[in-house]
Amino acid sequence: MAKSSVRTKPSSCFSDGSLYLGAALLAFLLVWSLWSYALSHNFDPKTSAKSVANTHVHECVQENPEVNLHYDPPDQTFYDDQELSYSIEKPIKNWDEKRKEWLKHHPSFAPGARDRVVLVTGSQPKPCKNPIGDHLLLRFFKNKVDYCRIHGYDIFYNNVLLHPKMHSYWAKLPVVKAAMLAHPEAEWIWWVDSDAMFTDMEYKLPLQRYDYKKHNLIVHGWEKLIYEKKSWTALNAGVFLIRNCQWSMDFMEKWSGMGPMSSEYEKWGGIQRSVFKDKLFPESDDQSGLTYLLYKDKSLTEKIYLEGEYYFEGYWADILPTYDNITEKYTELEKEDGKLRRRHAEKVSEQYGVFREPHLREAGNGKGSWRRPFITHFTGCQPCSGDHNQMYEGETCWNGMVKALNFADNQVLRKYGFVHPDLLDSNTVTETSFDYPDDGPWQSELTLMIPIPKSFPADHSILEDSSCGSLTHANPLLNGRKPYLGWFKPSILVPSGDVAAYSLLARDG
Repeated sequence: MAKSSVRTKPSSCFSDGSLYLGAALLAFLLVWSLWSYALSHNFDPKTSAKSVANTHVHECVQENPEVNLHYDPPDQTFYDDQELSYSIEKPIKNWDEKRKEWLKHHPSFAPGARDRVVLVTGSQPKPCKNPIGDHLLLRFFKNKVDYCRIHGYDIFYNNVLLHPKMHSYWAKLPVVKAAMLAHPEAEWIWWVDSDAMFTDMEYKLPLQRYDYKKHNLIVHGWEKLIYEKKSWTALNAGVFLIRNCQWSMDFMEKWSGMGPMSSEYEKWGGIQRSVFKDKLFPESDDQSGLTYLLYKDKSLTEKIYLEGEYYFEGYWADILPTYDNITEKYTELEKEDGKLRRRHAEKVSEQYGVFREPHLREAGNGKGSWRRPFITHFTGCQPCSGDHNQMYEGETCWNGMVKALNFADNQVLRKYGFVHPDLLDSNTVTETSFDYPDDGPWQSELTLMIPIPKSFPADHSILEDSSCGSLTHANPLLNGRKPYLGWFKPSILVPSGDVAAYSLLARDG
């Protein structure tokens, strides 16, 4: 007889209850585990519960985890105004109020807004005429990206004309205005010419210096050259920092009114030349225009800061010869202070700039200083067109750019464990030792670039061969001393052409 499949009522209730409790317990444990994991991986003690609730969890870590990039409420802002125009020709009114209103609807951007910077740069829409121009511009751009990554700045690269008539040096103003509208969260827009590069990657803009008296436009320049010498080179408009405010909108409207979009463009060129006798070309340009506005209205210096105390941007021909001495001085500092040469993450590079600052007080600033120049500007070299100023030889410009780019790149690569041993050789890098540079050059493995013949002598007599040139020349760390040849071995360098890299144990001899 088959067993009955029908259970008694009490046992059925007990069984169902057990299953229910077991399932509930399992579900609770699962939820608890997931919640604990999420909490331990995503909890930020500085983030309020409200901001956590309103922020989507994102795998990519942002510079400021409290900034909510996924929140744009339906509230009306200036973006919903059909009359709004990004064009340089159409003025913007009440911009300060519009920015303030936007920030009110996007509260996560409010903290830190006073120090938020967007760097803007760009180049022409077409390929460069200079065969190496596009490569050079790429490296100049990489340099700016490196600097912005280290300091947490956003960057925008533009390669189109935002106004068909505002070409050449005037092309920057339409881009800067558009960037102001596109980035209401940023207090500053920082224009940097395509042929300017950062050569002190640790130094950060001293924004508090310009906030103190509420300056709205910062350029490298000197009052004496404007009001006494009346020189069109009294300032350089290739690098400037401008506050994202109504004053700046109004000033750019006046400034751009001297440009090619104006019906009085030719007239302005004549006016500028009549005041600035050293101006070489007849057409109105942005730099002469800015200098002229300051010359005619000195009260503008209350809002325009002429930065002459450090290399806000610096003339490359003055700066280039100083790189070797600067490298030597910084190496000496790092030998003396182990804190400066400690390996560290790139994200905390600013802290090491703070550590270094007390050592640099005696270095001074600007011309004659052995402090790294903040920005090296290759004015007159025209890397894209190749139509450089005739006072320079083309190779002088191109080689100078390579040296400057590698000088800056070494400061970045150092965080990744490598450096260029020769600033004129972009292809070759060598791995840095653990306590670099303290363990050299008196007792260290130094990278020397030695030409290797087809048959390498077993007795290493190549090291005595005068055709190989000076062994100490390739590595500035030897400082002219003759190395003591103890032993040598292949290095992990990337070879370049017929040149191979060898490590050499060198001691004072």
